[in-house]
Amino acid sequence: MAERSQTAPEAGNDTGNEDAIGGNVNKYIVLPSGYSGQPKKGHLVFDACFESGNLGRVEQVSDFEYDLFIRPDTCNPRFRVWFNFTVENVKELQRVIFNIVNFSKTKSLYRDGMAPMVKSTSRPKWQRLPPKNVYYYRCPDHRKNYVMSFAFCFDREDDIYQFAYCYPYTYTRFQHYLDSLQKKNMDYFFREQLGQSVQQRQLDLLTITSPENLREGSEKKVIFITGRVHPGETPSSFVCQGIIDFLVSQHPIARVLREHLVFKIAPMLNPDGVYLGNYRCSLMGFDLNRHWLDPSPWAHPTLHGVKQLIIKMYNDPKTSLEFYIDIHAHSTMMNGFMYGNIFEDEERFQRQSIFPKLLCQNAEDFSYTSTSFNRDAVKAGTGRRFLGGLLDHTSYCYTLEVSFYSYIIGGTTAAVPYTEEAYMKLGRNVARTFLDYYRLNSLVEKIAVPMPRLRKEKAPPCKRPPLRGSTSNVSIGKGDKKNSLNHTDPSTPF
Repeated sequence: MAERSQTAPEAGNDTGNEDAIGGNVNKYIVLPSGYSGQPKKGHLVFDACFESGNLGRVEQVSDFEYDLFIRPDTCNPRFRVWFNFTVENVKELQRVIFNIVNFSKTKSLYRDGMAPMVKSTSRPKWQRLPPKNVYYYRCPDHRKNYVMSFAFCFDREDDIYQFAYCYPYTYTRFQHYLDSLQKKNMDYFFREQLGQSVQQRQLDLLTITSPENLREGSEKKVIFITGRVHPGETPSSFVCQGIIDFLVSQHPIARVLREHLVFKIAPMLNPDGVYLGNYRCSLMGFDLNRHWLDPSPWAHPTLHGVKQLIIKMYNDPKTSLEFYIDIHAHSTMMNGFMYGNIFEDEERFQRQSIFPKLLCQNAEDFSYTSTSFNRDAVKAGTGRRFLGGLLDHTSYCYTLEVSFYSYIIGGTTAAVPYTEEAYMKLGRNVARTFLDYYRLNSLVEKIAVPMPRLRKEKAPPCKRPPLRGSTSNVSIGKGDKKNSLNHTDPSTPF
């Protein structure tokens, strides 16, 4: 073992004892010290050489305890959060303690009841481990890095067990999902390749709208949505899928939305990072959500492609880019919530709060009180900040965050852990909220499936000025363009 440092900064160190980690473990067999011969049942075999896998090193502490090291993001040792690995060759009722010893973050929802995910070959549905078996603490034996320890009992010898930070959502799963939608031949669903990543993976762009809205010369109100710019934030993909599933459905609300709006969705901005099992960075170690100001066509090709498209739409007098929403996941907060921008124009600032207030009324897991508006310098290169400065007063830019762990329902203090379905439900509610925002409710006279009005908190009063696109108002023009487009921001069997 490498020599352990006696001191470390509060936020963890950049290397995290990673000097011996060059990649993921590949069918790595852990044998007891001094043992020679063929591996026996109970000599665990670890593997992370698969899509979105991450486990860099394994050290046996005792017969039942193991230190596990997260492989840092490719070309960037600062980020060590996402893990995803398998364990096999187990013995029935074998009990272990796994210590993930090199987290790069100090704060974590593991302190608040969050637990790793687990599944096995005979039980392929992801489950959360019991929180009582999970501990998160600062460890002096590991350069004062934060450690997450969990106890687990393997109950079936022939199973391969898989553990992950959160529900994985791989690039391949995403491609199969889009392929299945394409095969339906829906005339209001369009898929195109906007570009390619450094490793030549597709940057998919989806357009969901009635074909009439795409005719040459027609005026368009565009909602632009992006996801997975941070590859380890897998809830983003589930929320995005929820949005897409609803918009392509035959729900009356979806039909109305398609008739009046054009939805442009780039669900996976960082396909290389997703495939590699990174938490935050691309293949070349870039946090893409800090490079919106001047993305390179060769170093940040997916971001560059999306930015160029947005600028093209912005310069089209027939196109009104009404919303930009970038979907993320949060590692320290509960619920869904949003970040917005701060404007000198008080009226514009107030109008910006309308959509999150309406979403709070529609989604029991969305918190308006956790929603905030800021212009922190550290966020200057994000999509929300950059586009908020570039686009005109008729456009609103948000970061939609959703907890890696849970949400709190109003009137209770109990945390409700998110499931894949709950993430997708939030996505459906995001899509439905545009009906309220544009005051299109009167066009949905007979709704077969009533929209739930579940609230975990009382939404703030929503005093709306005349909204763009409402049936009772004259549409607002796009106004003058900006002069510059390069605007400078788990012992229990499960």
